[in-house]
Amino acid sequence: MKVLFAASEAVPFIKTGGLADVIGSLPKELAKQGVDVRVILPKYEGIPEKYTAAMELVTSFHLQMGWRQLYCGIFKLVHEGIVFYFVDNEFYFRRQGCYGYGDDAERFAYYCRAVLDALPRIDFMPDVIHCHDWQAGMIPVLYRAHFEYQEHYAGIKTVITIHNLKYQGVFGQNEFRDYFTLGDEHFHGNALELHGGASFLKGGLLYSDYITTVSPTYAEEIQTPYYGENLDSLLRSQSHRLQGILNGIDYEEFDPMTDPNLEINYRDSMPKKLLNKNKLQAWLGLPVDKDIPLIALVTRLVDQKGLALIERVIHELLALDAQFVVVGTGEHRYESLFRWAADTYPDKMSAQILFDEGLARQVYAGSDLFLMPSLFEPCGIGQLVAMRYRSVPIVRETGGLKDTVLSYNDETGEGTGFSFTHYNAHDMLYTVERAVSLYRDPAVWSNIMANIKKKDFSWGKSAKQYAALYGALTR
Repeated sequence: MKVLFAASEAVPFIKTGGLADVIGSLPKELAKQGVDVRVILPKYEGIPEKYTAAMELVTSFHLQMGWRQLYCGIFKLVHEGIVFYFVDNEFYFRRQGCYGYGDDAERFAYYCRAVLDALPRIDFMPDVIHCHDWQAGMIPVLYRAHFEYQEHYAGIKTVITIHNLKYQGVFGQNEFRDYFTLGDEHFHGNALELHGGASFLKGGLLYSDYITTVSPTYAEEIQTPYYGENLDSLLRSQSHRLQGILNGIDYEEFDPMTDPNLEINYRDSMPKKLLNKNKLQAWLGLPVDKDIPLIALVTRLVDQKGLALIERVIHELLALDAQFVVVGTGEHRYESLFRWAADTYPDKMSAQILFDEGLARQVYAGSDLFLMPSLFEPCGIGQLVAMRYRSVPIVRETGGLKDTVLSYNDETGEGTGFSFTHYNAHDMLYTVERAVSLYRDPAVWSNIMANIKKKDFSWGKSAKQYAALYGALTR
């Protein structure tokens, strides 16, 4: 079984969000299932020099994109046993960051075209091309329009995974006609047309053989108007070929026993975790006190993450007998909120308005509770890493948060965290209050720790589901 992952980012090369973690870790688990899986990415300027120096040029050629004849180089690097290919064109990819440029439509049109044109030249003709998010969404459309009937390309199946439905790659129809050489039949409401323009993601949803998303609950949610981002009716019509497969995390990458960012490594030793907490409290300038629960947020500071709820009850939260630490950057509104809180309540709040992976790991290890009150969350990785580092999640029941965190039940002793259903600030506040109060009950806390220990959020189970899906498509 040969599978090619087409995606716009992957750990450890380039990362803006959770997509990169998936593309960096899922292929390794699929390889253990006997799948020959490879990954193809754009060759961005931001890829560290230690990786670019080790890449070898496999092939270079010119491809046709509309009226343009464009250079394309394909570089190759084997990392942790997985073959990664990199699409090289300095005009499109030699810039800072991945997205946010005025010509993103042209850049990722070029990428989609390059993936398909490269296949015979890299000596890897996959059984399945697995496309991730809007940046790779036009690969299934191009395949059906221009490649399906070519001799080498016959029989390839395409899968698209929605990592976040909010981002749809919507641009002008004239751009699509130009870059993809598509006729009028592709631009009505039952094809690429969306909001008067055209959408990369919609193309992938309609023209691929199968659609997946990153948790079972999110697969249900996106078929409703509230979560469907104006594509809910399309997704309902395609529900027979839509499946939610839960993301995992790389248990080797996220391991408090071996994490080099921690001064004191541990697994299930609460005394050692407490030493991490005390060091973190001291470093953050918070009172060092093992009996005060430390509540962490490691997140992008944006609306999606439920920060409006925190803003609404910030005074009540800071009146609790608890401490808070925030790590992340984002919207000015929320950066200012947490800076204000840290200045006003220096004994209660530390605001680290930055992105620092090493500090984030220390916060996972040093915190007692991990707050994720998201408005929506396709899967979420923070709550999985938190549980791996034995920090108890407090979440809103949405998407992957609902699928991975079971609210603690006082009667049965079951549960791995705390949760609330409605997007309501006082429901969240009540849930945080409950968590803070139960933190002071050693029997309950050791029970929750024991429940978390039994959970496995590594990629093994999910990789089996993907391997079974590829098998079913190609049989």
